[in-house]
Amino acid sequence: MKKHNYFVKLAALALALVLTLSLTACGGSSDNGGDAQPVIKIAVPNDTTNEARALLLLQENGIIKLADGAGITATKNDIVENPFNVEIVEAEAAQLPNQLQDVDYAVINSNYAINAGLNPVADSLAIEGSASAYGNILAVKEGNENEPKLLALKAALESQQVADFITEKYAGAVISVVENPTDGYDASLDYDALKGETITVAASPTPHAEILEVAKEILAAKDITLDIQVYNDYVVPNTVVDDGTVDANYFQHIPYLDDFNAQQGTHIVSISAIHVEPMGLYGGKQTTLDAVTSK
Repeated sequence: MKKHNYFVKLAALALALVLTLSLTACGGSSDNGGDAQPVIKIAVPNDTTNEARALLLLQENGIIKLADGAGITATKNDIVENPFNVEIVEAEAAQLPNQLQDVDYAVINSNYAINAGLNPVADSLAIEGSASAYGNILAVKEGNENEPKLLALKAALESQQVADFITEKYAGAVISVVENPTDGYDASLDYDALKGETITVAASPTPHAEILEVAKEILAAKDITLDIQVYNDYVVPNTVVDDGTVDANYFQHIPYLDDFNAQQGTHIVSISAIHVEPMGLYGGKQTTLDAVTSK
């Protein structure tokens, strides 16, 4: 009997110890208990210029503070104030919509947001107020800037038809930056001499390839074929232009191109800025900005 009582007491002590440890653990992990603050994970693009752009958006919304002078090459190492215990998670830009389920927030380029079924205007929790420095460009290999068929493509993209399509199709998620849209044609070109020509252009699927479809119709009226080649990454569209496989590309902004040229030794230049895509902050595990607006 004494032996039985001993084991009963031992079991009771063990149960009490387990309960005590459980309560302690719960108290330590509670948002209201202890000094520990939950980590807020925010995914951002991992390429140099788009990561900086994302961090600047977070700074504009009071989530972090960057070091003085940190601009379009800022990285997470430039964060000097982090009041909400934010952890910056770097990921490939194209994969960010898929990362939303695993992080609290993600800063996503509008082209990838739209392609994933997100509406940058309606679904983002914060969006860039001005992105004029990030106009998406028509780019060609250096030395080909004045090639007639490329000037024909440039004129088509700078048309009123394209500007109207952008406004109607994207309703503010994509914004034309062409100041004086034309009828789609360059009066200095001999379009008869261009009949039968094919122009190859590399583009990301949304919105670039969609916009190019409008330019394709404009060029087709002059018997010029536009071959739109769709890519889902930010590297190959530049390499195929630099090696001459493709005539032009339409997927990037100038800060990204400048950094790419510097890093890769390529020689690609812009011949026209067509539109901007305001970058947005989207909710993942968090559905509001409460976690990064109150302490």
